[in-house]
Amino acid sequence: MGRKLPPFAAVRAFEATARHLSVKAAAGELCLTPSAVSHQIKALEGFLDTQLFERSGNRIALTLTGEAYAGKLTYLLDAFTEETERVRAAPRVLRVLSTPGFAARWLVPRLPKLDFARDIRLRVSNGAPSLDFATNDADIVIQWSDRPTPGLLVEPLMASARYPVISPALRAREDVRHPKDLLRLTLFYDETDDAWADWFAGAGLAGADLPPGPTYPNCELATTMVEQHQGVSLAYDAVVRGTIASGRLQRLFDVTTRPMAIYAIACPEARADDARIAAFRHWLRSEAEADEVTPEQLSQAAE
Repeated sequence: MGRKLPPFAAVRAFEATARHLSVKAAAGELCLTPSAVSHQIKALEGFLDTQLFERSGNRIALTLTGEAYAGKLTYLLDAFTEETERVRAAPRVLRVLSTPGFAARWLVPRLPKLDFARDIRLRVSNGAPSLDFATNDADIVIQWSDRPTPGLLVEPLMASARYPVISPALRAREDVRHPKDLLRLTLFYDETDDAWADWFAGAGLAGADLPPGPTYPNCELATTMVEQHQGVSLAYDAVVRGTIASGRLQRLFDVTTRPMAIYAIACPEARADDARIAAFRHWLRSEAEADEVTPEQLSQAAE
């Protein structure tokens, strides 16, 4: 059942009048006319079906009921005012939900360039991030799919080609020099969008018997295992470029898969124009666009 509360304007008019014991003083505080204040008090007495003031000419006094009610209201309104000021003074937080790999390899290294980065609250999801904004405690979700979803604004964020990556230690130990050398190593496979067969075909090894290896639910987990010197994965250039620059991974060969769309920004359509959400979406797209490389540049970057 809903709360049966009196009109807030009537509560304010009564509480101010009770503090001042003056309709005129309450009207000045509330920027109303004395007539308007008197009307609100009458409305509150009607709602409560009880008399709050005793009136004698131009003088008023609280009834016993009015005095008790006023004391409670003053306490509640003081607490309400204090909490409202606390919320207004607090920084505006933007809650972002993404996968761990995207957060660690792409987003977090770039956040210092964002002028309101200190107000970002980043959460990660072990699986596909939930798009149920009623329960996911997020303002923006960075997800894998760019499939349209009713009630949401879904914008493609980036596209990327893939190539094999390996740890420097494993590459030296196994003396990896040619694409066929990968056929004797452990390869990591993706549960969705696995592209090893396409990559080997592009490397001139179409139909090759691929070695067995574990299948992971996403490329991010596979890339983490590569950093542990456990095998080789097909990584998305847009995601691992920074990791390669750090020296933790090395790219293998100049063969890439065809670029495909990866990652999208999702937010409720009704909030898409919120200043913080719009600014963050624009910043994400600008960063992704600045990272775009041509196939020729990808080949030049290969070792």
